[in-house]
Amino acid sequence: MVQKYQSPVRVYKFPFELIMAAYQRRFPTSPLIPIFVHSDIIFESKSEDGATHVIERRCTLDVDAPRLLKRIAGVEYLYFVQKNTLDWRQRTLHIEAYNESFSSRVVVREHCSYTVHPENEDWTCFEQSASMDMKSFFGFESTAEKIAMRQYAASIKKGKEIIEYYLRELEAEGVTFIPRWSTPSTSAIVSSAKAIPTATSREEHRRAPKGPAEVLSRSPEDKLDADYIRHCLGELSPLQESCLIRLRQWLQETHKGKLPKDQHVLRFLRSRDFILEKAREALCQTLTWRKQHQVDFLLDTWQCPQLLHDYYTGGWHHHDKEGRPLYILRLGQMDTKGLVRALGEESLLRHVLSINEEGLRRCEENTNIFGRPISCWTCLVDLEGLNMRHLWRPGIKALLRIIEVVEANYPETLGRLLIVRAPRVFPVLWTLISPFIDENTRKKFLIYAGNDYQGSGGLVDYISRDFIPDFLGGDCQCDVPEGGLVPKSLYHTAEELENEEVKLWTETIYKTASVFKGAPHELLIEITEVSSVITWDFDVCKGDIIFNIYHSKRAPQPLKRETLGSHGLAGPSGNNMQVIDRSWMLGQDYSMVESALTCREGESIQVCVAFICVQNVIKHC
Repeated sequence: MVQKYQSPVRVYKFPFELIMAAYQRRFPTSPLIPIFVHSDIIFESKSEDGATHVIERRCTLDVDAPRLLKRIAGVEYLYFVQKNTLDWRQRTLHIEAYNESFSSRVVVREHCSYTVHPENEDWTCFEQSASMDMKSFFGFESTAEKIAMRQYAASIKKGKEIIEYYLRELEAEGVTFIPRWSTPSTSAIVSSAKAIPTATSREEHRRAPKGPAEVLSRSPEDKLDADYIRHCLGELSPLQESCLIRLRQWLQETHKGKLPKDQHVLRFLRSRDFILEKAREALCQTLTWRKQHQVDFLLDTWQCPQLLHDYYTGGWHHHDKEGRPLYILRLGQMDTKGLVRALGEESLLRHVLSINEEGLRRCEENTNIFGRPISCWTCLVDLEGLNMRHLWRPGIKALLRIIEVVEANYPETLGRLLIVRAPRVFPVLWTLISPFIDENTRKKFLIYAGNDYQGSGGLVDYISRDFIPDFLGGDCQCDVPEGGLVPKSLYHTAEELENEEVKLWTETIYKTASVFKGAPHELLIEITEVSSVITWDFDVCKGDIIFNIYHSKRAPQPLKRETLGSHGLAGPSGNNMQVIDRSWMLGQDYSMVESALTCREGESIQVCVAFICVQNVIKHC
């Protein structure tokens, strides 16, 4: 398996020439890098004007590995070849390195670059990428891989410290300025660099008011700055930074024009223990879900029914001691049966989704207010009044459905859940719902029975006394509704609720279809006006598909569902349609508009086609 690493952009607030003077002090060896034993120059060349300097070194490394492993491998040191290409005119240094030892068993490649910061020519940027392909290593592949990744992560973390150490050494020697290189004929300095969003330039990005999806046209050259990561996303290890950057790059390549915010990408990585493939799959599914149900516009479009205003006993209430938004839910006072009977499961789900969207917005606001990364919220649940009525089966079913949707699409948004005044019936409810809650989420639950929440070890440890609600013995006025029983006169029949639920989830221009080999999904579009333009917009959730557009002047037969197998069993999606008659001949009865488009898993596709005449158009997947 190939291990890859990609660093964020690390910024030194010193000129390029001074950074180069500090960098060169690392050779031929440095006491600050214990594993770096020695280096020998094996090739060196300079251009006639002195602008370009190429040095190739053979570096000796003493890797911290078990003595037994070294004896089995038959080596004491490892050897790498490093090629440095320094361009004083462009003010760039590119470093290429590869392993010489065990090159037939392990392939290691590294590329580093020092360039001028695009927004300040007196600052220097550093980037680093690497890959390691462990083919075989005497049966110790897994151990060798872990050792290599641990050593590499440690060297990455120390790299900036080493440069800063030599900068201080230069300053102590009185070297604080080194003039730029120039030719005898001109002193003009030519500099080129790629745009890098810094913590300052991302201020507008962080204040975006909507949900996790940003409708921004972001260039693939857009990169993450290490200071931005630390100030806005929190402390990450080098390998965690690499996962974030690589997942973000994949999104830039496949989801053109609409990217989730960095905070949301990081949530999915954390929820999957930074396993890139798992995080990518989950994030791809949630982006499709958000797009299909237009969740990004939920805060603007969702009109909360008055019934929820009056009887839904939950609301936002200041923040906890860590600056996280605080949500209070008086579940024991809520008539869950009445709300389900009066509004239906889907309306309640929509309301909970709007609460989560509001929570994301408040996290961004609090990040700016408190000046530190805040990516989750705290929930305080009061269970006083909880009884067997709350264990009504349809109500439990609705609760489990809400938990399922929130867990899948809002991971790592719950920082802490404080449950107070838990009655004797609570263990029954907990037994029903706990299996459906992620293990990492369950670890964030703190449960207090009776009055245990008062005093040391209770709410005061997590919430300032000034913000503890009055109904829990605090002095803060809380605007969360007290709830009560929903009047039965507001109940709806099962048929009315079903119609309302269908309306809620079909109010979207997006549809879902499953495509199988030999069972295509086809759509017929009739062009009734000349000079028409048709646009397709779809996401590929799983697997790869082929997208074709055909046109025909013949009217096809009435649509029929595609079936699987000789027994006429409907496809699992239940919505695969076949338009093109099996007797039709390509080139005679219908023709291809343009070449087939291969769409890869996870890609977001937009296709636009113009038609100058009236005809029938068929989309074929």
